[in-house]
Amino acid sequence: MRTTGAYSEEGGSLSRSADREGAAESAPLVRPSLSLPVMAELEALLDHSFVDRSLLVRALTHSSRAHEEGDSLGGNERLEFLGDAVIDLVVSEFLMELRRDAREGVLSQARAAAVNQTSLARVALELGLQRFIRLGRGEAQSGGNEKPSILANVFEAVVGALYLDGGLDVAADFLERSLRPVLANGSQLLDAKTRLQEWLQKRGRAAPQYRLLEAEGPDHAREFRVCVETEGERLADGSGRSKREAEQAAAGSALAALGVG
Repeated sequence: MRTTGAYSEEGGSLSRSADREGAAESAPLVRPSLSLPVMAELEALLDHSFVDRSLLVRALTHSSRAHEEGDSLGGNERLEFLGDAVIDLVVSEFLMELRRDAREGVLSQARAAAVNQTSLARVALELGLQRFIRLGRGEAQSGGNEKPSILANVFEAVVGALYLDGGLDVAADFLERSLRPVLANGSQLLDAKTRLQEWLQKRGRAAPQYRLLEAEGPDHAREFRVCVETEGERLADGSGRSKREAEQAAAGSALAALGVG
């Protein structure tokens, strides 16, 4: 289903522009504090002129800022939920085209490597999205705009906003541009844990072990942090929304630290 500016987050449901005034009364709005020049810079960065710029503002609004502003919808969390699904769909299609002979298991591993928290956070940084994230005072003071979890969530929310405002083609074009380096590099599409294990084994080292360091947050938004070790040496840490994703992130960070391309 495609939408071209027909969706309104203001009432939490699908509505045409003519219905928005009434829908807006049901939930407080995220105040559009981004200036017109900043908004124009963002639209140039995303290569899309928004019909409904409030979607872009919401995509950049962390829950800490939403709470301060009395936004009952939780900032960008709903757009993040949608964007996550759009990314999975689009990247799955990309991989089907790129790797026509790959089996389902290989494709699943490749998708996980391309869209895990570490990968999406890195892409968000490369795009410069951290400069536009709207954070609450406490989160801003703690450097929230550089946290991988917040960066990855904002990236997903921006994709959700692009999908709602411009449709699937707009979101897919953005993802193709931003994720092309990852998708085009075949070695990066292999499972990070598998790559790390193979690299260590080729050098006569013990298989990597993963240890859970902490799990925090509510049940619907848990954040896991793990470390990966070998022979008592701690190689790297990683975080994610599941232990599996956190382990993949830790393996990816270990590969980067070891200089494995």
